Amino acid sequence: MSLNNSSNVFLDSVPSNSNRFQVNVINESHESSAAVDNNADPPHYEETSFGDETQNRFRISFRPGNQECYDSFLQNGENAKTDASFHAYDSHTNTYYLQTFGHNTVDAVPKIEYYRNTGSISGPKVNRPSLLEIHEQLAKNVAVAPGLADRVANGDGMPEDEEAENKEGEDKAGAVKFGWVKGVLVRCMLNIWGVMLFIRLSWIVGEAGIGLGVLIILLSTMVTSITGLSTSAIATNGFVRGGGAYYLISRSLGPEFGGSIGLIFAFANAVAVAMYVVGFAETVVDLLKESNSMMVDPTNDIRIIGSITVVILLGISVAGMEWEAKAQVILLVILLIAIANFFIGTVIPSNNEKKSRGFFNYQASIFAENFGPSFTKGEGFFSVFAIFFPAATGILAGANISGDLEDPQDAIPRGTMLAIFITTVAYIGVAICVGACVVRDATGSMNDTIISGMNCNGSAACGLGYDFSRCRHEPCQYGLMNNFQVMSMVSGFGPLITAGIFSATLSSALASLVSAPKVFQALCKDNIYKALQFFAKGYGKNNEPLRGYFLTFLIAMAFILIAELNTIAPIISNFFLASYALINFSCFHASYAKSPGWRPAYGIYNMWVSLFGAILCCAVMFVINWWAAVITYVIEFFLYLYVTYKKPDVNWGSSTQALSYVSALDNALELTTVEDHVKNFRPQCIVLTGGPMIRPALLDITHAFTKNSGLCICCEVFVGPRKLCVKEMNSGMAKKQAWLIKNKIKAFYAAVAADCFRDGVRSLLQASGLGRMKPNTLVIGYKKSWRKAPLTEIENYVGIIHDAFDFEIGVVIVRISQGFDISQVLQVQDELEKLEQERLALEATIKDNECEEGSGGIRGFFKKASKLNITKPAPKKDSSMNTIQSMHVGEFNQKLVEASTQFKKKQGKGTIDVWWLFDDGGLTLLIPYILTLRKKWKDCKLRIYVGGKINRIEEEKIAMASLLSKFRIKFADIHIIGDINIKPNKESWKVFEEMIEPYRLHESCKDLTTAEKLKRETPWKITDAELEAVKEKSYRQVRLNELLQEHSRAANLIVLSLPVARKGSISDWLYMAWLEILTKNLPPVLLVRGNHKNVLTFYS
Repeated sequence: MSLNNSSNVFLDSVPSNSNRFQVNVINESHESSAAVDNNADPPHYEETSFGDETQNRFRISFRPGNQECYDSFLQNGENAKTDASFHAYDSHTNTYYLQTFGHNTVDAVPKIEYYRNTGSISGPKVNRPSLLEIHEQLAKNVAVAPGLADRVANGDGMPEDEEAENKEGEDKAGAVKFGWVKGVLVRCMLNIWGVMLFIRLSWIVGEAGIGLGVLIILLSTMVTSITGLSTSAIATNGFVRGGGAYYLISRSLGPEFGGSIGLIFAFANAVAVAMYVVGFAETVVDLLKESNSMMVDPTNDIRIIGSITVVILLGISVAGMEWEAKAQVILLVILLIAIANFFIGTVIPSNNEKKSRGFFNYQASIFAENFGPSFTKGEGFFSVFAIFFPAATGILAGANISGDLEDPQDAIPRGTMLAIFITTVAYIGVAICVGACVVRDATGSMNDTIISGMNCNGSAACGLGYDFSRCRHEPCQYGLMNNFQVMSMVSGFGPLITAGIFSATLSSALASLVSAPKVFQALCKDNIYKALQFFAKGYGKNNEPLRGYFLTFLIAMAFILIAELNTIAPIISNFFLASYALINFSCFHASYAKSPGWRPAYGIYNMWVSLFGAILCCAVMFVINWWAAVITYVIEFFLYLYVTYKKPDVNWGSSTQALSYVSALDNALELTTVEDHVKNFRPQCIVLTGGPMIRPALLDITHAFTKNSGLCICCEVFVGPRKLCVKEMNSGMAKKQAWLIKNKIKAFYAAVAADCFRDGVRSLLQASGLGRMKPNTLVIGYKKSWRKAPLTEIENYVGIIHDAFDFEIGVVIVRISQGFDISQVLQVQDELEKLEQERLALEATIKDNECEEGSGGIRGFFKKASKLNITKPAPKKDSSMNTIQSMHVGEFNQKLVEASTQFKKKQGKGTIDVWWLFDDGGLTLLIPYILTLRKKWKDCKLRIYVGGKINRIEEEKIAMASLLSKFRIKFADIHIIGDINIKPNKESWKVFEEMIEPYRLHESCKDLTTAEKLKRETPWKITDAELEAVKEKSYRQVRLNELLQEHSRAANLIVLSLPVARKGSISDWLYMAWLEILTKNLPPVLLVRGNHKNVLTFYS
């Protein structure tokens, strides 16, 4: 950028909406700048352009400034912290470049804003200067205006959409965000510590013993710890938004897995609300029984209390996450006091009543007796494990509100893993303590003491003075095996344990009531299930899913009223385990795919450990309940199929994509190590369609014999100025590939920019493909307008056929009566769509104006008319002419459209006539055979036509039938044509002569000097010598058309050997005349010529 300090030009300021990059440039010459008079005119500078594409985007102005303004600029790409202006600087004599690198050039320095998503709430998405802007030569005379230095330098202006995003970010600035303690640690601890801790852990120790009980806890912790490590790895591999487990799985494995597990995970959380609330209600009902205060009966009392509890919890949730978080902290405090109360109670000396119920404080004999298992009838290690494992779940409670965390990447790993550690220590501590203090069986009778002289049965209780031997023969009510309220008995203050049970159930219910709507909202926002879009809307500064809250409330109420939770509980546990399994598999899959984008900041994980964790989760599902596991897999499978069928339009860069790429790359490399074999030959085609939507019929017929069997590449050559061609080519690549996908055409799109059409095709023929997946056949449409085409077009057209043969690539030329190019139809359709949009916009404007309240009467009418531009009606003459013209265009377009779709339709019963006149290796026979395997062509039979001698027709027919049977190609009939080489009739020959007449030189009718001059001036014309030399070949083409008219006029498709023009011997115009007369007035024709290498074999 050159800056001229001359004072002959001054740049006025421009409106802010006309520029994108603005800069105030600074002068280091402070002494001179200080002397500038404030009233003096500012210096004038030469206008400088940043490129043709950026006209009016970059505006730079230079104004007087001072030392303080200069000092206010920060290095490292930070914005200027002042709105003052600055002097210009001399880029050749000062050190400003070294002090503010990145502020004096369009090229950008690295900044986080360039890497954000468009919808980022953490800051605006900024567009760096394009490669074109910094690569193209700077143009002159660009208008410049004042602005911020680093906005110009780094190309990160503030367009309207980015301003809108900033505004949205400001709106969300007041949202409540949680740290790792309140947001993750507290929630996970509360969700993991459930009622199991207070009413089932003692029974588990009684059944499994202290040793196996601790093993069960550690085994459960191993599952959750591996899942926690996998969750931490995924959560630290990029910014995490709301959605918890669904978000982690969907962004790792894709929408198919994420969408299926997200729905059942949200449902499981909703039903879990009912489970926890019913647990709370049952405890309350037990208290009511003890005080004889029942309202109706136990079942209905549970429903009443449960319903009231859910309504209260819903109110807390709807009040906002801040209130919900405060409630969680209060509940955690109560829970910690209850646990501490238990540990304190173990050291308080036991009284006689507690001793009769089996509590003797810490005793080595009790510890030794309870260390081993003592399973009752019907129980075993895995059944006890299945009962305990749900107590270890809840590790995703923090991740489920990832959208409400201040820093999910830090909070989720730290809070989740610490919660697992703390809760595991608590579980093990309670298990060991209760196992060392309480015997397995106790009568509860203080009279069952050992009297002196009685024989002791050897039990720990007997040694401590109590005889509980009758519990072996009759059921007892106390002890680890019989009393679920052991912790309440052991504790220092029993009601605190009841408060702990209340806290555990209510906190888990509250966490699930919050998690379900958050996960469900994230699922609905992604629009994977379009019918659920209604629940995506959020409200308030925290984007609360109020609709999801009420849906969760209704589900929870329904299951509370049904009161059949014992049946549904195993399924819900398996739903959670299925999500754990997929999280572990996501971590393994992302690591195995070896994507460069998999860079988790949390490095304490191993892909094989994650895989082991996934397998372990699946095994635990069957251990807990095999039929519930089967139901879970079936539901997930059907949801997976549904999402796969719907194919949601999302691209999250999943590891599935990465692994697909790695697999494809490995397979392609492995394929290169294997030599080609004739048995595995398949047509791999380059199709010169231009844009794939321009010549759909050409693509359809090619796709018919390449679909699911061979490579198909739709190619387009952009001819013209390189800069414009490259820009047009790059802008349309994704759109045209998307068109192929949308129309379910299994093909690739490729394009090149070249100086001429032939050079472009030559590049495609040489460079297309990958390894063994390289094209071996060129498919082109017949040039119907060859007689009116310029000389260069004919030379290019015939030249690419010569090039294909030079590269040993087969050629297929396809001809249909109406031609292939439907660009006119597409143009008319685009114009009609624009007119329809304008009409709808006009109608909307009229409707809005009619509803406006404004000045009425004549003035109001003319005001509206001037806005709508309807004061001047269009002339009737023009409209009638346009109507007549559109009718003709419509009729023409209709025929063209019908012709362009003829290969999409199912071909009825008919024939494909194969005129296999020259042996090209078998491609002429293989293509029609493949067509008969397709659904659209399966009703068509092959008829084979070959040339032969008149006196050997039967012998040659038998020989051809034998060859075809060896090739295992079914055919309906074989015809031996013995009169190919006779002269055509005079009328047909006359048509051919009239066809080539405009392109003949007729040098034999002129003197030698004139003839030589004509040859030099028009070397492309057909000479008499050339025509005479190939007269027999010309006869053959005309005669073949007569035979085709006679035998194959009614065929569905004709496949015919393509005549080859010898280079240097056959002129381009004569060759085009051959192709024209050969295929004139026939059904669709495929002119085929292989590369004369075998593509068929009868060897096994």
